[in-house]
Amino acid sequence: MQAAPQQPRDIFSHRKFWAARLTPAPFLPMSRAEMEALGWDSCDVIIVTGDAYVDHPSFGMAIIGRVLEAQGFRVGIIAQPDWHSAGPFRALGRPNLFFGITAGNMDSMVNRYTADRRIRSDDAYTPGDVGGRRPDRSVIVYAQRAREAYGDVPIIIGGIEASLRRIAHFDYLSEKVRRSILLDARADLLVYGNAERAIVDIAHRLAAKESITDITDVRGTAFARDHIPEGWIEIDSTHIDTPGPLNPPVDPYAMESPSFKPSPPSPGERAPKAGEEAKIIRFLKRVPNADRERSVVRMPAYEEVAADPVLYAHASRILHLESNPGNARALVQRHGNRDVWLNPPPIPLTTKEMDAIYELPYRRLPHPSYGRAKIPAYEMIRFSIAIQRGCFGGCTFCSITEHEGRIIQSRSEDSVIREIETIRDTVPGFTGVISDLGGPTANMYRLACKSREIESSCRRLSCVYPTICKNLNTDHAPLVRLYRRAREVPGVKKVLIGSGVRYDLAIESPEYVKELAQHHVGGYLKIAPEAIGEGPLSKMMKPGVGSYYRFKQLFDMYSKQAGREQYLIPYFIAAHPGTTDEDMLELALWLKKNGYRADQVQAFLPSPMAMATAMYHSGKNPLHKVTRQSEEVIIPQGL
Repeated sequence: MQAAPQQPRDIFSHRKFWAARLTPAPFLPMSRAEMEALGWDSCDVIIVTGDAYVDHPSFGMAIIGRVLEAQGFRVGIIAQPDWHSAGPFRALGRPNLFFGITAGNMDSMVNRYTADRRIRSDDAYTPGDVGGRRPDRSVIVYAQRAREAYGDVPIIIGGIEASLRRIAHFDYLSEKVRRSILLDARADLLVYGNAERAIVDIAHRLAAKESITDITDVRGTAFARDHIPEGWIEIDSTHIDTPGPLNPPVDPYAMESPSFKPSPPSPGERAPKAGEEAKIIRFLKRVPNADRERSVVRMPAYEEVAADPVLYAHASRILHLESNPGNARALVQRHGNRDVWLNPPPIPLTTKEMDAIYELPYRRLPHPSYGRAKIPAYEMIRFSIAIQRGCFGGCTFCSITEHEGRIIQSRSEDSVIREIETIRDTVPGFTGVISDLGGPTANMYRLACKSREIESSCRRLSCVYPTICKNLNTDHAPLVRLYRRAREVPGVKKVLIGSGVRYDLAIESPEYVKELAQHHVGGYLKIAPEAIGEGPLSKMMKPGVGSYYRFKQLFDMYSKQAGREQYLIPYFIAAHPGTTDEDMLELALWLKKNGYRADQVQAFLPSPMAMATAMYHSGKNPLHKVTRQSEEVIIPQGL
């Protein structure tokens, strides 16, 4: 069995940069005047973001800024700059190390356009909820302007927009497959997923005068290169068929590793160059575990997936199968005459690291320059607390697993309690109500595989579909203890749960449902069956409606025991791949039968890189092996 990758050094164990004596800042500066007040002559790192700057750990730019500041670097923020010229990108001067570019907490195209491609008039991440304060494809535009401002400064792109567009991806707004955003932004490096570990390593190496072009070994990063370096085993997965026989079984008593002998190329496939014969092997042939760390999987090229939707679905399946940090291999995809190289996903943060990140000196307020302007996204989360990251649900329409990974990263109880006390003591307007203790999912806190060895070798796309894995620990006792401790904090009147509850997991711990219903619901609890029919549910990787009924039974019973009149509010996705007219009629009748009236309509929006998007574009199901003859998926399209 493959050994799990070695745990890297603690991100707070680096020797601090010399400027540590000049930090921390009350707010990360957004102007020269603020820099001068801090005694700074320059910034080491400048973060450019499409969101308003809110110094709160629910905002990515604040987390990355404060993490870098804790390393001793001077970090400035350029928030929602006027992108029509390079001038605003010179506002803080030339950064000594790099520009960090992010579109913000949302993909800029999802932020700006509805599922039917209409422009939104509002933007919850902008003061006054005003739309139009960021450009379309913000990462590309900001990176180009930063390059115009200071052409020799390294540009590192990150955040969810860069993360979900790191390879060739289907773009719903243009109805075509676009290149990796790394190339369109002309960035030096792309950081995907949770970026703290990668960005700290990169910053220290740049501060040590290492060239950005030499930083090619950091997990969770993507970059462009011309060719596969010497010593790598290139696994060819540019085709959708399985040519040639499988490798013979490995002799466990052999003294030497078996040599690789590639099969002849299939029609249209690139033949190996001279000297490559011992390095190219087929994707479906087994690679000895000892060689996995120097193996790279070659995906179909951008030009191929742009022209062939079935190859696009095949490439999507490869990407998702290589997403477990414990066994993922590097990926490479040709774009013209260059390769986009993706290193394996980052190693998850430890509880100690998570605690330290969320207890950095955030002000938990918008930058003072916004005055009294309301920022709706901040108003929604200012009394909320993140207790975990990641999601092992694997819902095909969702980007959480693709971005944060499926390994749950949890904080300690003590750290969460300290943050509740900080909110109570420092955040203006606190009335005693914590609006959420959660994360991507409300009830995956401290849930993990029972075996680290099994976890590191697993290639399942979901731990809970089609059934809950027998190796998954579903004990909600640690979360129940956390809820009870949170309620006992002096000055706290109520702790609500605003994150989505995964009800198929919750029914495994009735005690959790009781705790939730009797103490942490404000009359209504939103949950997400997403669909009723088996057709769309099987394409979503969501549980059957039976789990919903069981959860509702428990929820109603425990609410009644507490003398509370409370209701579940289910929400659904219309027109998801796999949905027929009969499925939508069945849902309409179900809503009527159960006394529900639709308040809002959520139509399926194909987000970049999602498996459901691959279904939408190709009509194939990448949850299974993709071939020309594989399962066809019904795709509702058009108004």
